Amino acid sequence: MDNKNILIVEDDPNLGQILSEYLEIKGYKTNLCKDGEEGYKSYRNGLYDLCILDIMMPKKDGFALAQEIREIDKKIPIIFLTAKSMKEDTIKGLKIGADDFMTKPFSMEELLLRMQAVMRRVVDNDTSLLENGIMQVGKFVFDINNQQLEADGEIIKLTTKETELLKVLVLNKNKTLQRTVALKSVWGDDSYFNARSMDVYIAKLRKIIKGDDSLKILSIHGEGFKFLMDK
Repeated sequence: MDNKNILIVEDDPNLGQILSEYLEIKGYKTNLCKDGEEGYKSYRNGLYDLCILDIMMPKKDGFALAQEIREIDKKIPIIFLTAKSMKEDTIKGLKIGADDFMTKPFSMEELLLRMQAVMRRVVDNDTSLLENGIMQVGKFVFDINNQQLEADGEIIKLTTKETELLKVLVLNKNKTLQRTVALKSVWGDDSYFNARSMDVYIAKLRKIIKGDDSLKILSIHGEGFKFLMDK
């Protein structure tokens, strides 16, 4: 278990608390939100490996929330929680891009198994990240464990911060990575000093990858960065 982050959006406080506590006992990190609007804000400001969304919620239902999440990330696993098994809900959820459904009441053990199954599928389908921590980034071979890039027989050594920042950018390739998310992921907080430091590292990474025209790090005004990668 590598402390995967789970977003839980459930308006029933008792069920939400039970879910959160059970998954944390099993080694996951969780963030519990009580409605769809709070869930969307949390998703925008965090990095998650899976979302568990109740369908019937105040302010914004699970379907609307899932559609907004899918606009940001096409791959993140989404499991819907529903109080009733309706064919129409299932069809609508699948069209949005749901990975699985759980009908209440359900077994926590079954939920855990389904979570593990859908997260495995995402990893298996992401051919850019190999089990040994090596990613193909354009013409570069990105060796995360040894903190280096290799291309055309040349090895470029990276610092720890360069490695961590590049990894976050690549894992969020072709979508906007919020500044706050990047700062908290790499530096632990989003202080002004760390923000200035991150800008310096972004500039360094741009120089490192400039030899590959298929790669580009864009600054998105008022939001963050987008790592453009053809493959």
